[in-house]
Amino acid sequence: MSTRGVVTVMLGAAVLFSLSTQGEDTRARAAPARVAPLDNPDGVRPGLAPLRSAGDRGAAVRLIGRLKVRPMGSKAGYSRARFGENWADTAKGVPYARNGCRTRDDLLARDGEDVRYRRGSDCVVVSMKLRDPYTGRIVRWTKKRSDEIQVDHVVPLSYGWRMGASRWPMSKRKRIANDPLNLIPVYGAANEAKGGSGPASWLPPVRGVRCAYVVRFAQVAVKYDLPVTRADKKVMLARCR
Repeated sequence: MSTRGVVTVMLGAAVLFSLSTQGEDTRARAAPARVAPLDNPDGVRPGLAPLRSAGDRGAAVRLIGRLKVRPMGSKAGYSRARFGENWADTAKGVPYARNGCRTRDDLLARDGEDVRYRRGSDCVVVSMKLRDPYTGRIVRWTKKRSDEIQVDHVVPLSYGWRMGASRWPMSKRKRIANDPLNLIPVYGAANEAKGGSGPASWLPPVRGVRCAYVVRFAQVAVKYDLPVTRADKKVMLARCR
């Protein structure tokens, strides 16, 4: 191929690339290091790494042992709206609050790899790769398939409602709904399978993260002074012993 031909091909490829990324900021972020929940008390670091050492598992058991227990209350009166607008940046007193980005985008940016933003925005995530801690799947996600990645409330809002949040002020309900400690982006089908279940009814399919998952559940419950059911506490302790 002549020099002119090579230049023409290269220019053509550049144009195609430009067209394919139009409207998208192509900045990519390196893979974030996954951390165990005991090392992530504020929830601002990504992932849900397993707890492997005897010391960590002992600390996990002690944390879970602090949980209060009570019977599951009624779901009467519950709706998602009782915890504020979905992903609104209006909560007070939690990380990322009032930073100008919707909570969902904050969490996608926290846990995603190769994160790309809408052109001209430092908030709106339009594509990324997620290593789902619940199923082990690698999900290559774009905003056009938004439900393929969902942000799980580790302590489901309906669970919280039934265990006492129905009596909280709206400001506290907004906090637990938007607190990164209680939020993990996951494969959508896993989140839908979980629904409003506690650990006695649902655990991540990946066995290696089950102790880490119940520790995160316990961290949220302790932070917000939420009791759990006796069955949930029993299962949580068993997963970390």
